[in-house]
Amino acid sequence: MNKPTVLSGIRPTGYLHLGNYFGAVCNFVRMQDDFNCFFFIADIHSLTTHPTPESLQTGVKQVLAEYIACGIDPEKATIFIQSDVPEVTELYTILNMNAYLGELERTTSFKEKARQQPDNLNVGLLTYPVLMAADIIIHKANFVPVGKDQEQHLEMARKFAVRFNSMYKKEVFPIPKPYTFNGKDMIKIPGLDGSGKMGKSEGNAINLYDDPKEIRKKVMRAVTDSGPTEMNQEKPETICNLYTLMEAVSKPEVVAHFNELYNKCEIRYGDMKKQLADDIISFTEPIRNRIIEILKDNEYLSKVAKLGAEKARASASKTLREVKEVVGFKKLF
Repeated sequence: MNKPTVLSGIRPTGYLHLGNYFGAVCNFVRMQDDFNCFFFIADIHSLTTHPTPESLQTGVKQVLAEYIACGIDPEKATIFIQSDVPEVTELYTILNMNAYLGELERTTSFKEKARQQPDNLNVGLLTYPVLMAADIIIHKANFVPVGKDQEQHLEMARKFAVRFNSMYKKEVFPIPKPYTFNGKDMIKIPGLDGSGKMGKSEGNAINLYDDPKEIRKKVMRAVTDSGPTEMNQEKPETICNLYTLMEAVSKPEVVAHFNELYNKCEIRYGDMKKQLADDIISFTEPIRNRIIEILKDNEYLSKVAKLGAEKARASASKTLREVKEVVGFKKLF
């Protein structure tokens, strides 16, 4: 029996952080044996922000090393760089002919970008959902792990797949479904600013690659309040962020100790932050050391990228041949 296919990607515009790790990556590691997994580095998507060639190459290498250091096995899963699979952009071109201006202009992400960066409102931002759809359906993915901010893009990928199948009267693409991890296996890591989720663009993240000095500096700057005024009072959101982080990286007895101090109105946030920083450092140190080790081995990284490209292209080219035949692109001579 064939394993269901799962696909996920990340842009190489920064480092993986604790939110990425607990939100998805550690679950990806567990999925490798039960699913046909494709994990890609979305370097074409990142061009919408106009990175320099140097920063783009550095970002790709960094994320590739981090994926592997976190436990994704290139022999079990397909780890590849998006631009190494030209079939994706060819399918993207074909799908663009069946995507309509109005529906793309109404996407939440495009409207947000129009507000955030009015001086860089490029066509790539407008057609971002089409490229994402090509990424997904070219491998005939059955499931796509998505966060709340990507749900609309997946819905559009589903729409484009249905539209193509209907237009050409052939079920070329399965309709991808969102994959939601079991709630107890997935931890939403909040940012250090006490609001929303941890994210690199928000500047509130602790990266897996951060050194101990940087981690301590970030944690000690984390938002807190003046402390509880009543016994056993409910924690405000600005404090819950520290406790959620602590629950993710600290021993249960440590969490229980600081919960008790809070409930007795004896909490000292400085002491809690010092403990939290130590525990984050202990948790991330093995991963960071592994990242550093992998980054030094260009030959190994090249081998992984080449293997991933071969596997991804084998999958993508098979789908593209089918698409082109259905569309009517046939060799006449």
